Amino acid sequence: MDLLDKLAQLVDSVREDYNKAKGGNKAAGTRVRKAMQDVKATAQEIRQEMLSSRESGES
Repeated sequence: MDLLDKLAQLVDSVREDYNKAKGGNKAAGTRVRKAMQDVKATAQEIRQEMLSSRESGES
């Protein structure tokens, strides 16, 4: 699975918990915060991938 697909899947998977958290469910809020850490890490991987592809193309 490519990283962008992984990022999209992470966001889609947290949608239900996000709506529950907005309604006041504290446990769902905890799950959303954890999922957002995974989103952040995946976004950073994508960023690094883009930087390395740019650097290898500049030579």
